Amino acid sequence: QVQLVESGGGWVQAGGSLRLSCAASGRTFSSMGWFRQAPGKEREFVASIRWSGSPTSYADSAKGRFTISRDNAKNTVFLQMNSLKPEDTAVYYCAAASISAGTYNYWGQGTQVTVSS
Repeated sequence: QVQLVESGGGWVQAGGSLRLSCAASGRTFSSMGWFRQAPGKEREFVASIRWSGSPTSYADSAKGRFTISRDNAKNTVFLQMNSLKPEDTAVYYCAAASISAGTYNYWGQGTQVTVSS
């Protein structure tokens, strides 16, 4: 059974950093990524990474502050978030695309990130 488990969320002051992890089990994936959903807003794309490690892709709001990476041996993807802002507050979701899928077809349960000013 495919399972994605996020961890690393928390409460941090503006300017601080957090590192999110997503451990996948059940299979390997062609692409993995991070999405987030803030209160009252739609879920939005944050970053993605291919199995090979490249290319990576970032939302404009994440460029220069967030870094996505993966450890293929552990089938885990990470999101290093630096210079956090209150507007980064959201539930962050790990997502994965199977090799045969054209879209993200697996999702984690989400981890809360709260950035206070």
